[in-house]
Amino acid sequence: MKEFEITCPLTREPRLREIEAKAGGLKWVLKKRSIDARKEPVWRYRYEAYGPDEEYVPYSLPEFPDVSEGRRVAVVGAGPSGLFAALKLISSGLHPIILERGKDVHARKFDMAKLSREGVIDPDSNYCYGEGGAGAFSDGKLYTRSTKRGDVSEVLNMLVHFGADRNILTDAHPHIGSDKLPSVVENIRKFIIDRGGEYRFGARVTSVGGSLAEGFTLTCADGSTFRAERVILATGHSARDVYDMLLSDGGELQAKGFALGVRVEHPQEKINWCQYHGQWKPGVPAAEYSFVEQVDGRGVFSFCMCPGGILVPSSTESGTVVLNGMSNSSRSGKFANAGVVVQIEPEDIPGNGPMRLMDFQSSVERSMYAYAQSHGASHPLAAPAQRMEDFCLGKLSRTMPPTSYHPGVVSAPLHELLPPVVADRLRKAFPRVRMKSYYTNAALLLGVESRTSSPVRVPRDPVTLEYVSRPGVYPCGEGAGYSGGIVSSAIDGINSAAALAAALR
Repeated sequence: MKEFEITCPLTREPRLREIEAKAGGLKWVLKKRSIDARKEPVWRYRYEAYGPDEEYVPYSLPEFPDVSEGRRVAVVGAGPSGLFAALKLISSGLHPIILERGKDVHARKFDMAKLSREGVIDPDSNYCYGEGGAGAFSDGKLYTRSTKRGDVSEVLNMLVHFGADRNILTDAHPHIGSDKLPSVVENIRKFIIDRGGEYRFGARVTSVGGSLAEGFTLTCADGSTFRAERVILATGHSARDVYDMLLSDGGELQAKGFALGVRVEHPQEKINWCQYHGQWKPGVPAAEYSFVEQVDGRGVFSFCMCPGGILVPSSTESGTVVLNGMSNSSRSGKFANAGVVVQIEPEDIPGNGPMRLMDFQSSVERSMYAYAQSHGASHPLAAPAQRMEDFCLGKLSRTMPPTSYHPGVVSAPLHELLPPVVADRLRKAFPRVRMKSYYTNAALLLGVESRTSSPVRVPRDPVTLEYVSRPGVYPCGEGAGYSGGIVSSAIDGINSAAALAAALR
């Protein structure tokens, strides 16, 4: 096998004769496509070419038998880790019972619309809870650095099989889009049911009784119960009630570092101009950005960047303001947004309890709500906001630029509202960002971006992947503190299900 690259203008793809000439008569396969904007922006295509004695073996899906009569495993949560765990269970001949506290991926859209329009929060159906999890409505970004944890290609090929665009197999920064991901999630559900698995919506688990020897009984808030030989706990990064449930049963939890900051919104045309050196034109993808700075011993970094996207309210309980970003597959909106957050470690927060970082997270979310509501907010989820330069200079912004955030904003001193451990580092970081015109008063900071990952870890055995306090229970994904994002969560779900299946053999 040999590798070769072809570059071409952003307005076209490589021509067939160019590829064949580079391949030298060998069979060729496209492996990666990316934009190189270090100088004049170009597409960069990387290919592999195989000789007559070399065989290219494309990825093939595993066999999925009918598991209607298989051994029963409860999967708590229908986010990426839960869904991919269920698929792995089926391929292992096991019968998954998916218990999801929220609604199906289409029904939850109505609750999210009501959330944005009226500020009415359904604690079980919102941008964080429901089929597909928090990632279902946040652009569907599939880029991960967690390649050592498992086979990324397995996750991407599965998503293509269930309806995602094949470009995710070759794009350097693949994404599906919040407009297309719900259908992919629905197709996964239909497939699981077709193979004999079960789904239950509105099934918020309130207790897990039993043991490894006798099996487990899961009780839901509506009184329904489910029996299973094993349990996969894939509940997401915001399910505080699950942590409380584990603690009440005498289970061990650990405080875990997470990141907290603001959502930053620029006009997309400004990001395009910066990243493409003034050469962006219609038909060229909306520009992305990312950065990492070290400030006073802690990382400050961009997170979940949404080109051509919008800002959405992600609160899961009343009396809080939490923001996230999303964008559709076309990424054609007028604004670019990203979380810019500061790493918070357990030693940064006083106390010893495992929930102290989650309490800290909640206190910041509540302070944002309290300020906005006491300063003329016209919507229950209006966000405190400040222009970027004003924030760094410690000045209250007299006017607000346009924003995609539907509940609206209230001018606020975020430099004072945010905890000093966050605000002081952000004020030093923004002027350092190595992008022309990034540091500008045309950029709006909105508080707060706080649901970057779980501030709690559910400790598990490093070999068996079982909860150290409850053999037979397998915590996984973001809620357990072992992943961040769709792909790494899916991989962790697969790994947990594989470990469970091996234990049942």
